[in-house]
Amino acid sequence: MQIELLDTFLDLAETRSFHRTAERLGVTQSTVSARLQSLEQALGSRLFTRSRAGTELTTEGARFEAHARTLRHEWNEAKLRIQVPNQGAHLVRIGIQNDLATQFIGKWVSGFRRAFRDTTFYIEPDYSNQMCADLLTGSLDFAVMFAPKPHPDLYFDNLGDVPYRMISSETDHLAEVNPATFIFAHFSPAFEHLHRQMTPQFAGAQVSVGQSASVVNLLQTMGGAGYVLEAAAAPLIESGQFREVFDAPHLNQPVYAAMHLRHRVNPLHRRLRRIVYKRLIKGEGDGSTPLSELDTPENAQDAPE
Repeated sequence: MQIELLDTFLDLAETRSFHRTAERLGVTQSTVSARLQSLEQALGSRLFTRSRAGTELTTEGARFEAHARTLRHEWNEAKLRIQVPNQGAHLVRIGIQNDLATQFIGKWVSGFRRAFRDTTFYIEPDYSNQMCADLLTGSLDFAVMFAPKPHPDLYFDNLGDVPYRMISSETDHLAEVNPATFIFAHFSPAFEHLHRQMTPQFAGAQVSVGQSASVVNLLQTMGGAGYVLEAAAAPLIESGQFREVFDAPHLNQPVYAAMHLRHRVNPLHRRLRRIVYKRLIKGEGDGSTPLSELDTPENAQDAPE
């Protein structure tokens, strides 16, 4: 299979420019034209028209686009499956937002293993943009992320929110928080926008980071104040090292399950989504419910759809 023909077609369908596609793929425009011609000959149909107004898909090209995306995804997925030696009967690759991995990876993976005992799991903490790209190519099967990147081939399901709280080594009053020692958090574009909107006095902070665990480490080392995951804030407050800034606004970050569109109704993906939801939103698996009672068919009705 000449997968580069599909890659060229799909990139050109997005850019509508032979010049831009050539730049993005690192080839010449003549190579783009030759690949497109080969694909059109194989299909027996013209896929693009070129004019002074630009490059546009023909009716046949528009019909082929969805099939091309599916073919490319299947090809990448097949390559990954046959190139992984000595794995279990079924390999599932899961991406988890860095911030969430630090707090939930143990609960989630224990749930995954209970639900799918003959499955091998590859877990990769990462950021949303890369996970979206990996879902498209088949490098990931399922992901839990903060910032969905809309695409016709991706499906996102809002699972709920995780709360962040402001803590300080110096004070529990917002008016007394020193902007000079504040650690500004940009965990996602949406969170950063909300943070700036709700606490504009800290938008010019000299240190800004994109991970709750990094905020914690910086605060433990240098002191000051900043937003961290509520689950991470609790032990720090209990230790007496930090105080919650009680009158600071509470900031919530939406969490999404993500997968390729073709997997949206797949039973495996639906169950993965349910396990993540139970431990993230309902708090199951944190000691309030024995793990032996989780992930059983009778609990299936608790999942969002």
